[in-house]
Amino acid sequence: MTGTHDDADFATTDGYLSSDSSFYGDAEDRAQLEEKASSFDPTTYWDNHSHLLPVIAAAARANLEAASSSSPSKPLYNPYEGSICGRQLNEPVEDFLKRLPPLTTAASSQYPWIFIANPHATSRPTDRDQTGFTKLAEELLEAFTEKKNEIESSMAGKAKGSVTRKLTHLRKALENDLLAAGQKKHCTSGKWMLFPYPEDINRQWAIVAAATVNRELGIAAKVAPDEHKGDRAPRLICVYTKDFSDLEDVKRVLVRLVELGLVKKKGAGEERGIYYKADVFTELGITSDNEWGLKASLYASRDLLEARKKK
Repeated sequence: MTGTHDDADFATTDGYLSSDSSFYGDAEDRAQLEEKASSFDPTTYWDNHSHLLPVIAAAARANLEAASSSSPSKPLYNPYEGSICGRQLNEPVEDFLKRLPPLTTAASSQYPWIFIANPHATSRPTDRDQTGFTKLAEELLEAFTEKKNEIESSMAGKAKGSVTRKLTHLRKALENDLLAAGQKKHCTSGKWMLFPYPEDINRQWAIVAAATVNRELGIAAKVAPDEHKGDRAPRLICVYTKDFSDLEDVKRVLVRLVELGLVKKKGAGEERGIYYKADVFTELGITSDNEWGLKASLYASRDLLEARKKK
């Protein structure tokens, strides 16, 4: 070898490269190829071929790689890690569903609920001040009861409609104050509630569990195990969102439940829809027949879906 990087320097014995200049074509062939290479415009080429599947796939991979490199992954989080009744981070969803099928898992102190979390959720319970909220709520409820008694006493003998209007206004103010107290103490979670019958509980729970882990729903979900109430007693599935005041997120989760076939858009009887309840109301024991006359739920699926359709 001469020490200069001529074509002959890269001759090989396997036939892929050769010192024979005819391997590269004659002078005219090389000149034509060089002219084509110098005039080639890759931008025009890709614009003209952008509809091809390989090009679309390549662009998608590039975008995914760019997103991955620009936003470092956050550590996964599971509030139920180490709990026997919750799905573990290293546990495939299929294994979790086989381990704790809600249809046949008996309710007990060990299994009051069956839980699954969205491991990518940013919501953390560390700032939640449940004790502080309970104290504020008890004060608000006590003040409401006193004011209610005053109104009923002062308006005794007056038209029932007048008393009802006064109390309705007072109840609405109480509801707003309780929700504001929840936000102040970072107790903002809430849930959409599904009530499937036992014969369909495993199927619906499997859909919710997979969608929760895949970041399609909210921050977590839970299902009631078997309490031996019979085949016609509906079970409860709760699909949680992080903030009851974030109406767009609440609606997003509802729409996904519709798309997954778990909620009917409208109908009657068993298709009347589902309801969303703030956890602070659950923790205060506010049910449909509560002593303060408050509405137990914040939102109804039919109302939100109808409003969305009109937009």
